[in-house]
Amino acid sequence: MNQTVKFILVLSFVPLGTAARADQKSSREKTTEEARPNILWIAIEDWSPDLSCYGTKGIHTPHVDKLASQGIRYETAFTTSPVCSTSRSAMMTGFHQNYIRANQHREHDKQPLPHGIKPIPRLFAEAGYFTALMSWKTDCNFTPNTKSELFMGKDWNERKSGQPFFARITFGGTHRSWKRDPQRPISIDDVELPPYYADTPFVRRDWANGLEQMQLVDREVGALLKRLDDEGLTDNTIVFFIGDHGRCHIRGKQFLYDGGIRIPMIMRWPGEVAPAQVSNDLVMSIDICATVLEAAGITPPVPLHGESLLRRTVGERRYVFAARDKMDETHDAMRTVRSKTHKLILNLMPERPWCQFNRYKEGAYPVLAEMNVLNLQGKLTPQQAAFFTPNKPKIELFDLRRDPHEVNNVADDPDYAEIKATLLAELNNWRENVINDQGVSNEFRAQAAFSGTRPDGNVDDWVQANLETYDFNKTGWPSWYPTRSLSEWQKARKAWAPYVFRGPTENVPRPSLVYSKKKNRSKKKTKK
Repeated sequence: MNQTVKFILVLSFVPLGTAARADQKSSREKTTEEARPNILWIAIEDWSPDLSCYGTKGIHTPHVDKLASQGIRYETAFTTSPVCSTSRSAMMTGFHQNYIRANQHREHDKQPLPHGIKPIPRLFAEAGYFTALMSWKTDCNFTPNTKSELFMGKDWNERKSGQPFFARITFGGTHRSWKRDPQRPISIDDVELPPYYADTPFVRRDWANGLEQMQLVDREVGALLKRLDDEGLTDNTIVFFIGDHGRCHIRGKQFLYDGGIRIPMIMRWPGEVAPAQVSNDLVMSIDICATVLEAAGITPPVPLHGESLLRRTVGERRYVFAARDKMDETHDAMRTVRSKTHKLILNLMPERPWCQFNRYKEGAYPVLAEMNVLNLQGKLTPQQAAFFTPNKPKIELFDLRRDPHEVNNVADDPDYAEIKATLLAELNNWRENVINDQGVSNEFRAQAAFSGTRPDGNVDDWVQANLETYDFNKTGWPSWYPTRSLSEWQKARKAWAPYVFRGPTENVPRPSLVYSKKKNRSKKKTKK
């Protein structure tokens, strides 16, 4: 494994930033001679680098901005997967989720970690740290996976006197649904949309609502950082701020475009990481695991896939990789390799549409209704309509220098043949020699499980009516497309409108547009 060999061979340790002086003790020396650093790992859910410190228009996130000014902000940081349970499985271990067989979102048959790998919190506990999960969610596709099995407590204040802590916390507000911000409402005229979204008041309002929710989360982050200050812990605590994956929007969460895998990442370590730094290195979420272990003087039993951000080799990285597999009961599989200038996406199931049925998205994404209506009416631009086609190309290739929003696929352009071949070779090497990719089985593809066309009605109704006929845990949901007729999408859009356009202080319930597990349980009880 090339990454493993590189990890073992690199011997030099260089602290980041100009603040590290030649006469200053290295972090490795300090972990043995003085108090080891505390670790506070802050995650937000379903959020891209849509923050004011990253240049996003309309939003104001002063607390995260201040954190970035006190350390280093990574411009090109990526998660390993565009959904929570798989990306969190990777971040809980330091390995790509496919390598540890935790790559199927909402895995129904969770297994212990292979290869002698241990969860990161357990490594810290074995090294004498107090480990705490200060929020409810672990969301890992392996066992053990409960909060009590992975962490020792719920707050760093439970630790013994003088004991260092490793604490993780997730702020879930940016996960749909979103609250408005009465303190600082955002006008739809102040936001900027990516070109793959239709520029309508409906889409702008939904986008602005998400930014307002992030402003609320920013205040929560600020309160937590203030607590570090108040308790005198700031100077000896490494703080990481990160998104678990990209934004919960069309072409974001669940997909391998930058909207789904590019994340905010900020590190602050007073005295070791110089303030006001901005890095353009290609970094990954799993690099945090390697970084905090090294800072604490802990050697993992198996060399991690991530690299320590405290080493020069991170700046030499040429590519980052990510993968997407099952999302709930939506079967699909994609792999990607990205350099600083180009991205290649390999669609392992090109026969399936991007917008095949996914109950979560149809019940949570207002813009999905808006854009399906416009698509079925023929009102989208070609760039916008491409995402709503009945199948995908096998390979997508994007020149990020000219096309940062990834809307012009140049995979068949002869001018890019050499770049395409190089990226495909790198991707295949990663699949074969790093993650031992299992690919897609015929059973998972499930091409013979359903008829070729959608029956009358929408897919959600059909799935609900056939719960006793099909084992959707095995076959997945059918990939019929479109999932609703124009009139049904128009009804959905109408139901969404009062919620999307609610005022900053209005309490408007989110419409119930799909069946839920709670509904399913009530129906079963009624039948009894």
